[in-house]
Amino acid sequence: MRRIFALALPAFGVLVAEPMYVLFDIAVVGRLGALPLAGLAVGGLILTIVSTQLTFLSYGTTSRAARRHGAGERAGAVREGVSATWLALLLGVAIVVVMQIFAAPIARAVAGGTDIADTAESWLRTALFGVPLILVGMAGNGWMRGVQDVLRPLRYVVAGLVLSALLCPFLVHGLLFAPNLGVRGSAVANVAGQAVTGSLFVAALVRERVPLRPEPAVMRAQVVLGRDLVARSLAFQLCFLSAAAVAARFGAASVAAHQLVLQLWNLVTLALDSLAIAAQTMVGAALGARQAKQARDLAWQITRLSTVFGLGLAVVFGIGVELIPALFTSDAGVIEQAHIAWWFFVAIVPIGGVVFALDGVLLGAGDASFLRNATLGSAIVGFLPLVWLSLVFDWGLAGIWMGLTLFMVLRMGAVVARTVSGRWAVVGSDISVDTER
Repeated sequence: MRRIFALALPAFGVLVAEPMYVLFDIAVVGRLGALPLAGLAVGGLILTIVSTQLTFLSYGTTSRAARRHGAGERAGAVREGVSATWLALLLGVAIVVVMQIFAAPIARAVAGGTDIADTAESWLRTALFGVPLILVGMAGNGWMRGVQDVLRPLRYVVAGLVLSALLCPFLVHGLLFAPNLGVRGSAVANVAGQAVTGSLFVAALVRERVPLRPEPAVMRAQVVLGRDLVARSLAFQLCFLSAAAVAARFGAASVAAHQLVLQLWNLVTLALDSLAIAAQTMVGAALGARQAKQARDLAWQITRLSTVFGLGLAVVFGIGVELIPALFTSDAGVIEQAHIAWWFFVAIVPIGGVVFALDGVLLGAGDASFLRNATLGSAIVGFLPLVWLSLVFDWGLAGIWMGLTLFMVLRMGAVVARTVSGRWAVVGSDISVDTER
């Protein structure tokens, strides 16, 4: 139990730091009015989509590094981080080039209106320069979690976010001698902080004194594991992109409220993911050390803890139904729309406690192909039909959040059944043998 919390608490800090900053960012930009807030919501969603498709740089690297660490191969675990960092830089630069070309039509497609799209595009074009840095941070978190070094990533992430938080209000509102950049000032602050965090992760690799050249064989193995994780991420992003597009058709207040509640949901999921990361790290190490029974025992122990944590968070947000939305916006229309989604949000928090813990277990085992199929199936059967039916029948945010609720229920059934089966607990230091079960 002590070891679980020693890994989970710093991971919790890393995971919640970013969404807490995003909520602060929303509060700063929200004082400009509903339109800038809606533009930030759309631009932020697009940036999240393009930067988080490559979560294998974090989660896949953790799984591979944890197995090598469990087998006593620290240098091999760190080399996973070197290769992941090279992939991050290469893919990040490619994303910046492509998205600068297509930023305008993508913003219009998501926003569904010229005013919101123009604001979103202005923010997005600046924020895109932070994508390679975001990906480097993912890779750094991945290998450090794999070797169970979770304190340094927390310091690195917090250092960057503190700089962003200091700059944001000055650049958005033109305080003191800072330029008044409006919503675009938020993007400038983001990139500055990401530069600090990315540089710290690169410096940590240099200090490990392992070869820094890319290893094509390791990079190929990471891409093979990443294939399934990318497909899984695409399913998530298709769902949330569809939800934002539909919410935007109901007006600026609806899309702003949807993004506000969605950011709170993201905060909750990442908080719960702290225990999932402990599961991923410890299960991966146990399987690397050929201790399958220990891995299975850890799976259920961490799931019980995560479920209790989820129930506690649900109670907090249930009590805060009136107070919490008002912390981020004074717009009465946005608050009214947020209340529509609120009780769906509260209901799925305990479900998330089960889902994310078992996601971590299966990721630690390298069972990425199953997670891909479960997520795609839940999205196709649960989330997407209700999201688009809410547009057809004018259900508003209630329909969108009913879709998210069904999505989570279906995923919970899938991961519980898979964990009970025990088919995921394959031992060995090389995760590549486990990716197609």
